[in-house]
Amino acid sequence: MKIKQFEDAPLAHYSYAILSKQKVIVIDPARNPLPYYQFAEENDAEIIAVLETHPHADFVSSHLQIHQETGATIYVSKMVGAEYPHQAFDEGNQFEFGNATVKAIHTPGHSPDGISFYVTDKNSNSKALFTGDTLFIGDVGRPDLREKAGNMKAKRQELAEAMYKTVQEKFTDLADDVLIYPAHGAGSLCGKNMSDAASSTLGNERTGNWAFQDQTQEEFVNEILKDQPFIPSYFGFNVDINKKGAANFQQSTNGIPLKLYTNTIEKQLPIVDVRDEADFKNGHFEGSFNIMARSESDKIETWLGAIIQPEEQFYVVVKSVSDIESILSRIAKIGYEKQIEAVLTIGREAKLVSTEVLDVEEFKANKEQYHIIDIRSKSEHQNEVKFESSDNHPLNDLRKSAEEIKPNKHVVVHCAGGYRSAAGASILEAKLKGSKVYDLSSAIEDF
Repeated sequence: MKIKQFEDAPLAHYSYAILSKQKVIVIDPARNPLPYYQFAEENDAEIIAVLETHPHADFVSSHLQIHQETGATIYVSKMVGAEYPHQAFDEGNQFEFGNATVKAIHTPGHSPDGISFYVTDKNSNSKALFTGDTLFIGDVGRPDLREKAGNMKAKRQELAEAMYKTVQEKFTDLADDVLIYPAHGAGSLCGKNMSDAASSTLGNERTGNWAFQDQTQEEFVNEILKDQPFIPSYFGFNVDINKKGAANFQQSTNGIPLKLYTNTIEKQLPIVDVRDEADFKNGHFEGSFNIMARSESDKIETWLGAIIQPEEQFYVVVKSVSDIESILSRIAKIGYEKQIEAVLTIGREAKLVSTEVLDVEEFKANKEQYHIIDIRSKSEHQNEVKFESSDNHPLNDLRKSAEEIKPNKHVVVHCAGGYRSAAGASILEAKLKGSKVYDLSSAIEDF
């Protein structure tokens, strides 16, 4: 049995292909299925099954496309209420492929319909547990998403209690040397304290993961519900897409209009400018939001899905046509490609506005003369107040909460490292007409 782990770094998402005797199964696939096809081809194998641990909230899965293009059977819990062709796969069910056996274990907590897949190989005696968003390395999945994510609702308290029982009861019969492969790692919004490690063993988690330590249900619930990250607007949207099955990835991204050398914007829609902040500040269409996508470290997927609402149409501004394919691929990961009115490059005659760069030394000497807006999350702000006089307006709510900001002096926006503040400053620049808005950017590291 050969296990291949695929990583989508911006979403901290792990998916898997498992090979046994020229048969491949895929677990929790990303939106673009080509890497799994390439893996099968390289091993002279065929994909015979796609397994979904649950309907994901933070990305769109390609399970339906893989089924349509390869004939692979989709295995998912009957509790999902999936609207695509599938084989119900719940606790007590199992199937074989090659020399391997896959067993389903119902592991609710992150979601009520969560299933973990226990895979064993009779020849090598290798054992692996694919835990989806239930068990992470050093943590467990957050239980508060289904109150706002998708048609299936479940209260966070109930799911937190279910997670406690899952950790206490569901893995007791498994050996310490079972390999643990989660669907996410550090940086994902599906948990709060995940390790940087991409895999572990059940024995290591039993000793090092806080969730396995001796504690009462009340203590566990209080801890798991404390200080969870914000929930981006797109999470519920993605759950619903994944329950229905997403449209073909290649077809969805190929049909988006492209308008080169644009001088004027035709419709009054949000404009998402993905260029570097220096290019944006030098000149951009008035009212644009600067959500950068320079590299994988820029989390455009998360922040686009937090700032732009599901079903809301928007323009995308890129620096070069060479950026288009990768940008559209990243936007399609969260199912927003159909919302793109057009992809634009800026024309020579375009009427642009520029953003004045903050004089950091002057700001340091006269901080009281500025209205400082901290766009980090509430917990980040409470745990470390950078400026005593600052107001906290988290970036994911900023388009709405900007209405509450009534500045009587220049505005300075900051985050933790500079990426989010570029987006936040651009939003406030568009919203606070008549006010000068500055981005502290990476200079926040001086404070």
